[in-house]
Amino acid sequence: MPNRNFLIPLSIALGLFPVVPPVMGQALLPRTLQLDGTQLEQQGLFLAEEAAQLARFQQFELALARAELAAQLAPNAPQAWGILGSLYLQSKELPKGIAALERARSLDPENHVVMFALGSAYFQQQNYREAINSLQAGLKIQPDVPGALFDLGNAYYMTREYQEAIAQYERAVAQDDKFWPAINNIGLVEYEQGDINAAIRQWETALSIDSEAAEPMLAIAVATYAQGNRERGLALGEEALRIDPRYGEIDFLVENLWGSRLLEDTKKFLDTPRIQATLAQFMDVTPHNHSH
Repeated sequence: MPNRNFLIPLSIALGLFPVVPPVMGQALLPRTLQLDGTQLEQQGLFLAEEAAQLARFQQFELALARAELAAQLAPNAPQAWGILGSLYLQSKELPKGIAALERARSLDPENHVVMFALGSAYFQQQNYREAINSLQAGLKIQPDVPGALFDLGNAYYMTREYQEAIAQYERAVAQDDKFWPAINNIGLVEYEQGDINAAIRQWETALSIDSEAAEPMLAIAVATYAQGNRERGLALGEEALRIDPRYGEIDFLVENLWGSRLLEDTKKFLDTPRIQATLAQFMDVTPHNHSH
């Protein structure tokens, strides 16, 4: 499970920002040449709801086309802009996504989901200060949302405000004690601060929640190996990479917020002949696909 929680932006399209269905059943009026503003808005809301449905079925290109038209037909409907913004983010079109979500926020300034989506969008843009501002604004309206607290912790982590990051991760876990990615990321912070034993304890806790979680498993492997217990580290590393070989790619680890100290130790670990042999098995079995 990646450490950056991008479920929140897309969840706008999946129902957290519900579209009010058109009052009239006949949203499409093929014989009407002159549609008034109300009818246009109803048609826009109809298309927005259709876009949300398509997004639920992973039909993102079709969804985006309808969402763009929905925002044109119903320019004062925050739902239309919220769905459009979330779909732009799904398509990695960050500037367009942020612009659409900012429009949704201007139309509905008390909508916490839009704030959370903007926080995730600004995070993806590496604008961590704006991410923090947006997430905090959303949490003032709707406090104690684990995913938003997790995102806020990640933003503080990226600005090296480590104690604030840990505080937000702990708040997320207080809301959901099975939310192991937040526990995992406390371990990332501890490792960057040089407390390897504390980091290992966090990762072991995460692994006790999900015994098949490759990320904390590999992190323990790297830390254990770095501390000199090489046999245990290598065995655990092999197991982690069998579960998810993507964790053998440094770029993937960077995406998952592994810090410079942990990455340095991981590179040494991945370069060992035994781990290289393990990774080679996966490259032989399956084509290496960087798109996932």
